[in-house]
Amino acid sequence: EPAGAVPANRAGAAVGRVALVGAGPGDPELITVKGWRLLTEADVVVADRLVPGLLLDELRPDVELVDASKIPYGPARAQEEINRILVDRALAGKVVVRLKGGDPYVFGRGGEELLACAEAGVPVTVVPGVTSAIAVPAAAGVPVTHRAVAHEFTVVSGHVAPDSPASLVRWDALAGLRGTLVILMGLKNLAAITATLIEHGRPAETPAAVVQEGTTGGQRVLRSTLGAVARDVVAAGLRPPAVVVVGDVVDALAPAEAGPRGVEAAPDHPA
Repeated sequence: EPAGAVPANRAGAAVGRVALVGAGPGDPELITVKGWRLLTEADVVVADRLVPGLLLDELRPDVELVDASKIPYGPARAQEEINRILVDRALAGKVVVRLKGGDPYVFGRGGEELLACAEAGVPVTVVPGVTSAIAVPAAAGVPVTHRAVAHEFTVVSGHVAPDSPASLVRWDALAGLRGTLVILMGLKNLAAITATLIEHGRPAETPAAVVQEGTTGGQRVLRSTLGAVARDVVAAGLRPPAVVVVGDVVDALAPAEAGPRGVEAAPDHPA
């Protein structure tokens, strides 16, 4: 194909394009400028459940909006259907934005969508997003690293239980680290995760925090310890989406006289 040629489908019509855009952690103002510009140019938007509604409210009235969370299949089939929609709309000449919570490549299956488009000859632009793994702790006053406290941080998915044959995570190795552990999608398995970390050597008194709906007006922050956090989450009624942080950074910015641990509501939020 000559340099600069416009991709075409089998009928010879110009092919559209797909942009995989990270919408950020929840606050609609945390989308990137590039991501916002591509949204304004879109003919079709395929959106995740966790995408801020205010972003979708600003779409042009003629934009086709596909709610990816309502595609009626199991997880694998639903992803196949999303891939098909992206490819079909782009081959029809449309500008398609796949709008994903956080960053497209942080447990977002963006790589699968890029591969599906590449196999069909559809050009793809990837727009990184602000990941909840860093932004949500920050919004709760927890830096994932801090001088003389943590020189490393590890981000791990907790959606598969530690004792499951499907788990790809070496929880025993993570327990031996001294730095910060950030767990995404881990609320359902939190009791098993914390027990496994303690079993393999992470002290039960290690500070821990859980942040629900971080960066939004619904933000709630629970401060606890590794040994108690799973029980405290149940008692407080916290629910997904939530980010779990384990490590001394949880207390790094807290005043010494912080008082009893518990749940903090969100501060006043412009959104």
